Amino acid sequence: MTDWSKSDLLILAFDHRASFIEKLFGIKGRPPTAEEKQSIQEAKQIIFEGFKLALQKKVPKEIAGLLVDEEFGSKILREAKQQGFQFAMPAEKSGQDEFDFEYGEQFSAHIEEFEPTFLKVLVRYNPESEVALNVRQLQRLKKLSDYLLSINRPFLFELIVPATSEQLAKLGGSKEKYDTELRPQLMVESIKQIQDGGVEPAIWKLEGVDRAEAAKAVVAQAQSNGRKAGVITLGRGESKEKVQEWLKVGASIPGIIGFAVGRTIFWDPLVEFRTAKIDKAQAAEKIAQNYIEFVDLWQTQRKK
Repeated sequence: MTDWSKSDLLILAFDHRASFIEKLFGIKGRPPTAEEKQSIQEAKQIIFEGFKLALQKKVPKEIAGLLVDEEFGSKILREAKQQGFQFAMPAEKSGQDEFDFEYGEQFSAHIEEFEPTFLKVLVRYNPESEVALNVRQLQRLKKLSDYLLSINRPFLFELIVPATSEQLAKLGGSKEKYDTELRPQLMVESIKQIQDGGVEPAIWKLEGVDRAEAAKAVVAQAQSNGRKAGVITLGRGESKEKVQEWLKVGASIPGIIGFAVGRTIFWDPLVEFRTAKIDKAQAAEKIAQNYIEFVDLWQTQRKK
């Protein structure tokens, strides 16, 4: 069994689809046209150019990774494989509250075509949500987990624990209180239920926490019963300052091996490009610099 709990993994994530289409391109309630699809692919290519530039300048290739979707990034996936980059691709339908496969029963054919370093899913799971919903999700996830184990391909599991309306109501509707007071323990319980459902991620991609004790509890559950799982912190589109806080907490905890940050790195440069304030090369440069800043922060905190 590979030990994923030690090697650093610092991912630039841009597998966003529904949010990318709607919020960056303003396309709502319909699929993008052929011309719009080309523009979306171009935007993803700019992010990829930023990633490559960051590696040329400073970021060590062996700890760098990228996460991009097949729908708008198939060319990037092929180049990433050819260049020997660590890369992940998603298996889930985008923009849904319930996990399901993007390509239905054909999911394995797509994994075999691109051969990603890691296969990623995003799952919204709250242990106090509707039981039937959680059971359905676990059944699909176990099928995927078993398949990935059979072909020895690492499973990168992005867990989002959204608050239920009842949970929020108990906290006076405060999402901030939910994040600090309730979400950390719900994350631990969610991981346990997912493990008990027979799902075995190599790496957990998790929302950040503000306290070291909470981070340690999450890692302890991820690595329970001798598991060699690693944990990386996701950005959740938060401000640079908030993500930096989370990374500072995570970098000091054994078992937390890095991050997967996306919108916080690429969003503003792409908005500037879309509004013709900067050109492609300048956007890629800004994305590279943002990614380098997070890598520098991580490596600096690691040494403390």
